[in-house]
Parts: sequence; structure tokens; C-alpha cells
Amino acid sequence: MSECLDLTGLKCPLPVLRTRKALRGLVAGAEIEVSCTDPMSAIDIPNMVREEGDTLVEQRTDAARLFFRIRKGR
Repeated sequence: MSECLDLTGLKCPLPVLRTRKALRGLVAGAEIEVSCTDPMSAIDIPNMVREEGDTLVEQRTDAARLFFRIRKGR
């Protein structure tokens, strides 16, 4: 089961910073689902995931909300 991180209402750069902090607290292979409303997150979070060596398992949009499922790499 994956953790959920609700970042609704936060603006750039907070969603990416809080996602990074949450990922650093996970063990390798664990997953987290992030939901947010900041449109810049569609660019920032996938870039951060790639830079950190983690895996973006899923990215989807539902109305004004963005969802990311991320698997911790190392």
C-alpha cells in the first residue's frame, strides 16, 4: 500500500519540495501518491523524480487536480 501526500492549494516550489522530503523518508521500492493543484507541478515533480533517481509510475489529471504515483529508487 502506498502513502498519500495531499498538497492541495500549495504553490510552486512547495509541492516539489514537500514531495522530495517525503520521498527521502521512504525505503527503496516504496510508493507514494501525491495530489496537488499547482499546474507547474506537472513539470516540476517529474523533473525532480528523474533527478533523484526515482520512478514516476503514473501521472494523471482529474479536473484541476494532478496526481503522481512515485516509486522510491535507491
